[in-house]
Amino acid sequence: MTTATWFILVGSLLLAVGFTASYINTIPVTSAIVYLVIGAVIGPMGFGLFHFNPLEESALMELLTEIAVLISLYCAGAKMPVPVNFARWRTPLRLAVVSMALTVGLVTLFGYYWLSLPLGAAVLLGAVVAPTDPVLATEVQTRHANDPDRLRFALTSEAGMNDGSAFPFVMLGLGLLGLHDLGDNGWRWLAVDVIWASGAGIGIGIMAGCCVGWVVHMTRKTFTHSELLENFLGLGLLAFAYGLSLLVNAWGFLAVFSAAVALRHTELKHAGLMQNYASVTSGEFAEESEKEIAEKGEPPAIVHIHQSSLVFNEHLEKLAEIVLVLLIGGSLFWDSWSWRAVGFAAFLFFIARPVSVHLGLLGSKAPMDLRNMASWFGVRGIGSLYYLMYAIQHGLPKNVALELMHLTLVVVALSIMVHGVSAKPAIARFWRSRNHYG
Repeated sequence: MTTATWFILVGSLLLAVGFTASYINTIPVTSAIVYLVIGAVIGPMGFGLFHFNPLEESALMELLTEIAVLISLYCAGAKMPVPVNFARWRTPLRLAVVSMALTVGLVTLFGYYWLSLPLGAAVLLGAVVAPTDPVLATEVQTRHANDPDRLRFALTSEAGMNDGSAFPFVMLGLGLLGLHDLGDNGWRWLAVDVIWASGAGIGIGIMAGCCVGWVVHMTRKTFTHSELLENFLGLGLLAFAYGLSLLVNAWGFLAVFSAAVALRHTELKHAGLMQNYASVTSGEFAEESEKEIAEKGEPPAIVHIHQSSLVFNEHLEKLAEIVLVLLIGGSLFWDSWSWRAVGFAAFLFFIARPVSVHLGLLGSKAPMDLRNMASWFGVRGIGSLYYLMYAIQHGLPKNVALELMHLTLVVVALSIMVHGVSAKPAIARFWRSRNHYG
């Protein structure tokens, strides 16, 4: 395909999305499914107008997926309810840490014993497919900060956190393949890749988000007529937190998500707005509105950076989704759908994810219907591709890279299809059952 043809294709898709957004919301099909089908039709599975080779273009693919995940993590963090309430965040924390680690373990066993992969490659495969995706899971994500749906909150915050908590396992897999220094008996991996990188990433994000929120508040308080470019400030916070994390070898994905949560917390605090949790068990909570603040004789809240930049970043996220899913569709051949790859995807969707979720939430207060839904909606997507591209760029042997690429592309494509088709009906049924019994 020529450059002109690519512009026409992407432009046509953008126009179609703009005109049909409300219609797509009413049918049990996600926009990602449409992009995937179009990519497959014009790619090797259809007319063969183009073929994208992720292995040869791994550097470009790593950059594109990295940007997409960062934008999505910022959007997810900006919609999180604050202040952070441990009782409410306990479920997603378990999902993002315990359930994800269990998924890595189960996939490692499957990859080592069933797929006959080297141990390091099996661990790496587990780390690649274990984290849920913040980009392609929009149908089951929190709509806004006042969204009372505990399922969407759990899945959104899980995706925001486990994109960082998966990194230690990526490094473990690379280390077992001889591509990363784990230290004697794994001490360096535990101290640096797990404890330091995770803790520093969260700390940098909180610091950056609070600082930007405070500076914005003081600027508007001191210079009352000043105008700020909220979209630039949001992107600036994202880039600053991520860059600082890379500089000190911390996990930047955790930093960006934490920065967005901290920014929202700081802005609400300085504006005199509080988000009150009426019932942690039911998931109901309410934020004091600007009108209520005004009725108390207090000045109305100003426009928040997290609110203004959220819309802009969500549009960037949608654009990245279009491009990347098209490339996924154009990477698949008919023989990509081997029983080996499809069987692995089935194991991940129907065994590894449900088992890890139920074990991870064992003994928690999460209702059973929420556990069942969370065990199904472990959407895999752009984040998985990023981790694989990251590993390839760090010297992953070509034969291992080809095998993991084959498995990952099929998992992502099937996840887009099966989770996308089931998302809207399952969420609607979930809400009907909750309303019926409660």
